[in-house]
Amino acid sequence: MVNFIFSIENFINEKLLGPPRRWALQLIQERLRWLVILGVLLVSLALGYLNSSTLIMAAIALPIIIAGALALIRWPQLGLIALVGSIAIPINGPSNSNLTMVLAVVLLALWISEMMLRQHRIALMPSYTFPPLFALLLVATASFGFGQLNWYQFAQRAPLGAQLGGLSLYYLSAGVYLVAAHWIDDIRWIRWLVWLFLGLGSAAVFGWIVPGPVGGLLGSILSNQATGSLFWTWLLTHAFSQAALNDELHPRWRIALGLLSLATLYVMVTALWTWNSGWVPPLISVFVIIVFAFPRLGSVGIFMGILGVLVKLSSVIASVMVGDNQYSLATRLEAWIILWNVVKPNPILGLGPANYYWYTPLFPIRGYAVSFNSHQQYVDLLLQVGILGLICFVAFFASVGWMVWRMLPRVSHGFPRAYVYGAMGGVAGTFTAAVFGDWVIPFFYNINLGGFRASMLSWLFFGGVLALKKIMDKNEQPQAEDNDIAAAPPIIGQ
Repeated sequence: MVNFIFSIENFINEKLLGPPRRWALQLIQERLRWLVILGVLLVSLALGYLNSSTLIMAAIALPIIIAGALALIRWPQLGLIALVGSIAIPINGPSNSNLTMVLAVVLLALWISEMMLRQHRIALMPSYTFPPLFALLLVATASFGFGQLNWYQFAQRAPLGAQLGGLSLYYLSAGVYLVAAHWIDDIRWIRWLVWLFLGLGSAAVFGWIVPGPVGGLLGSILSNQATGSLFWTWLLTHAFSQAALNDELHPRWRIALGLLSLATLYVMVTALWTWNSGWVPPLISVFVIIVFAFPRLGSVGIFMGILGVLVKLSSVIASVMVGDNQYSLATRLEAWIILWNVVKPNPILGLGPANYYWYTPLFPIRGYAVSFNSHQQYVDLLLQVGILGLICFVAFFASVGWMVWRMLPRVSHGFPRAYVYGAMGGVAGTFTAAVFGDWVIPFFYNINLGGFRASMLSWLFFGGVLALKKIMDKNEQPQAEDNDIAAAPPIIGQ
């Protein structure tokens, strides 16, 4: 059967498409100069006739887009660099769709196309993190299908565009993880991802600290939707882990990263203190890094932390429950109880992406028949993709945590050590951020599509961990083969 399929493919490529392709290439080679001249004249005529600023901007952007496409074909890893850089472009499309989402679609399409055209099959590297990830996608797709049913007679479903938008976030998040894991073949690309992100993060931090127009300019580099909970989590995680553990860095850079960590902490305990999603997950991440990288110091920190909480429990609760946090917690707990009744028609697969928001008016909260969402990733997953989807989500990130755990003894120094220990903290921070909101896979009617700018960071950096594991396995394999050869008995006659 496989040979039959390949024979059909060869017939199509050689007999049907071969002659037209060769004719087109010959024509382009012979007439390329005249085609370029004619194209420039036609574009100039169109711009002059229409006098459209949009067309002028498109004409300016077109060479950049073409150059970027050619560079992406040559070095696909640049697409991942552009993915991080895109969070600094605060341009939103319909429903807060953004350039980061567009780039994720392009990268995923290029990766699949490359496999189909070059390898003629979908070829995945071996990893135990993939089964729960693909199971999550399968469950989300099934939930989308079942979401077309009328679960409640007196309520309408979410618009199809909202459902597809919600479903797309599952696929794009998984796509970022898969593309990063398969395309990154050299540790320098991971370095570039981290340094670029820290550079953008520095602008955001000092935008809060530096007064006047300079601070305003720095703060305007990133949009508000790009600075979600996971943005701050990974900013403090990378800055602290590289400063504390990367012994290959020059001391002045480690000091600079240490200062960035302190500046980030300052912003968290001042400007972000009333926003628990902004400071709790990053601190959990740093705490986990200290526990694993410096066990003695971590043990002392755990003891002192528990002692301090027990002595000052009432003060700690009062300091955290500031602003609207107390009201928010009370309403969230009440909402979660109500939402369990909402999902009862299909708790196994959920109600489909975005749908439950339209069903909540049937279940009044505090006497009001209004639409509301869970403000919590785990509850949100239960409502959208059911118990099965929630299990797959937790299983995937648990498998990522297990992968990172097993890599800790293999990294001894430098950037890889700092990155892997940072990833261990990032796992804990990501799990914690999911408690405070739908930060990992945004809900269409809460964090919305714009939140993908920040949510994709966890998927990207965890994909970098799997890529680093692949690189390390590849580097260690020749050494193992050499050891086998050295241990082999000598050949008679030599």
